Amino acid sequence: LSQLRDFLLVYNRMTELCFRHCVSNLNYRLLTGREESCLDSCAAKLVHANHRLMSAYVALMPSIMQRRASDYEASAAQASQSSAQAGLAAPAA
Repeated sequence: LSQLRDFLLVYNRMTELCFRHCVSNLNYRLLTGREESCLDSCAAKLVHANHRLMSAYVALMPSIMQRRASDYEASAAQASQSSAQAGLAAPAA
């Protein structure tokens, strides 16, 4: 459901951007040839950019997840070490 919502948000934003950029005259029921070709190229450009962005995201995602796992393990080890030191210091006090 979340993916569908995200897709619809992207689709709506793309539609709005291309419409504002390409459609200049609302006096006619049908699009002019110029408006139609502008909309086609605008949508194609945005879809292509989205594909490139997703490709980069997919390529980077494993290293991001590895870094997050390493950071989590380091913080868990640090918290464990801190609690162990606190446990040793408590009986002496």
